[in-house]
Amino acid sequence: MLDQLIQADIQLFTFLNGFHSPFWDQVMWWISARAPWIPFYLFLVVAMVMRLRWKKGLLAVVSIVLVVIIADRFTSGFMKPHFKRPRPSHEQKLRATTHVVKDANGHEYRGGAYGFASSHSANAFGMAMFMFLLFRGHWRWMFAWAFVVAYSRIYLGVHYPGDILVGGLVGCVAAWLMYNVYKRLAEVIVKE
Repeated sequence: MLDQLIQADIQLFTFLNGFHSPFWDQVMWWISARAPWIPFYLFLVVAMVMRLRWKKGLLAVVSIVLVVIIADRFTSGFMKPHFKRPRPSHEQKLRATTHVVKDANGHEYRGGAYGFASSHSANAFGMAMFMFLLFRGHWRWMFAWAFVVAYSRIYLGVHYPGDILVGGLVGCVAAWLMYNVYKRLAEVIVKE
């Protein structure tokens, strides 16, 4: 059963990674980078503080930062070294057929050695889920953003779809847990 799942994951990766062009190479490289999203993250901070007022807003900001830390550390600090599943870009059998993108220095970007599970996916879906829970479903559009960020990792050849799926689940669980902590602490703040 596990072998069949792995083979299906490889086949889906090969299919999805096969759609590329020089234009989309640049777009997906940009989407996958962290620095271009800084204005977006600042927008989220401002939105939380404005909608929830100072105390609850700052608590929400701290909570979403903790979601990202938990999701990132669980995927990168625990899962990748534990499972040691090579990224498709490092898999010898796939090396010739995997489309990878060159970085600003002209070097092929292959990521670190291991890819299960995707930290990008965990972080993006964690943020999306937290905002969805925080604003009672009004921010569901963030799931589309998280999906695009996660897909960019397949496009770049550094993650299998299974890495993305599991990373997304890790992020959603981290968000759900932190949202419940946030709710309890926010109730205490309101009583003060």
